[in-house]
Amino acid sequence: MTKAPKFRDFITEAKGNNKYRVLVISGDPKPAKQKLFRTARRIVEECKAAGHKYYVVEIEGTRIEYDDGVYKIYNQGDEEGFEIHRENTIAIVRGSVRLKNSWMDLLSRLEKTGICMVNSREVVSVSSDKYRTYVKLMDFGLTQPKTALIPNAENWKPALESLDTKFPIIMKTLEGSKGVGVLFVESERQIESLIQLLYSQNENVDLLIQEYIKTDGDIRVIVLGGKILAAMKRSVVEGDFRSNVSQGAKVKEYPLTELEVEQCLLASKAIDGTWTAVDFIPSKNPKKDPPYILEVNHSPGTEGIEEASGKNIVKQVVDYFANSENRYPVPTQCGHREVVNIHPFGEIIAKFDTGNGVYSVLHAEDIKISGKKITFNLKGKTITTDLVDTYEAETGAGGDKRPLVKLDVEFAGSMYKDVMFGLNDRSNMGTEVLFNRYVMSKLFNVMVNPARKYIVTTKYSLD
Repeated sequence: MTKAPKFRDFITEAKGNNKYRVLVISGDPKPAKQKLFRTARRIVEECKAAGHKYYVVEIEGTRIEYDDGVYKIYNQGDEEGFEIHRENTIAIVRGSVRLKNSWMDLLSRLEKTGICMVNSREVVSVSSDKYRTYVKLMDFGLTQPKTALIPNAENWKPALESLDTKFPIIMKTLEGSKGVGVLFVESERQIESLIQLLYSQNENVDLLIQEYIKTDGDIRVIVLGGKILAAMKRSVVEGDFRSNVSQGAKVKEYPLTELEVEQCLLASKAIDGTWTAVDFIPSKNPKKDPPYILEVNHSPGTEGIEEASGKNIVKQVVDYFANSENRYPVPTQCGHREVVNIHPFGEIIAKFDTGNGVYSVLHAEDIKISGKKITFNLKGKTITTDLVDTYEAETGAGGDKRPLVKLDVEFAGSMYKDVMFGLNDRSNMGTEVLFNRYVMSKLFNVMVNPARKYIVTTKYSLD
């Protein structure tokens, strides 16, 4: 008899380095013919050095095909393509992808393949919009400069009044990077002129204003998988108010306080990023008072931080994903009940329960065990199959010994072979199937919305 494993033990795969496949997704339109952006180029170099297969996705004209159970991605003019495997492929998404909706749509298609996204479309979308980022950080209780959104060219004064601060202030376009789209505003007359100019050029432009916090520079922190890799101080460019490396800022390593570490990790978590850069202005008393979080970048550049820290940041990133535990896909939302097809019994309503961490459970009647075989009845069908083992399940009524079998399951258009089920009488449980966390996360790749049923499937007349 098998003792029911702890959930952590049950899902944990063997650790250690292993080879994997990398998609480098860059907005550089023809990287094969032109020089790649610096960090994308460094990712390729480190993949080569580590022996990981890689493919630079050129985006324009890229297509994804599915044939005989295998996904492949093709750049325009490439007939060979590159295989995508859920188990061992990651996509590293660079910042320029946000520039076109069609490029962002590619991320959605890749997410559907079940590979690990660094970072997901949602993370890219949030971090590329300064106001959405502001709202996310606010929800997590992080300290930020006072911020107000300008709704249109005519109604900017209420936004300025709500800011409740003195000039100078900062104006930003919601999208922009490397300091582009950030303006230093010194008077009400100037803000009015700038707004008129910007809206005359683009009537759909989105603007926000922020209080200006005088500083001699800001701090950039690289976060990977919930840990900090490095931090640097970027000095304000001479004759400017910005501190972006791309604008000529000088950099040096920065020692973080415990509070700053905590706040940066929380900021990265707020946008659900895996590999991010958090920018902040230190408080006057950084050991006691939280920093002012400025933004969270989903596609960190590495030139400045590697210079300041003396660390090979890109190698650390590439090595991190060599551990399969660090590669996880973007989950699909599902209802707490969905329809599955369990062979040979047909369509059955299943409960998806994140609280069930041992084995999935299937209703069974007339269970008979003979040696290494087991016979049972479900939905009027009686089958005989291999008895895998038995285990002791903990229930509210105490211990419960259950047999284990393997059955094939169809869900959302995919077939899953040899899914493990414990057999038990579920006649009073509302559903004949209960799926556990392992199946939901490792096989189906879904997360449960407890307020809804049948998001992924149609209930037909079963319920």
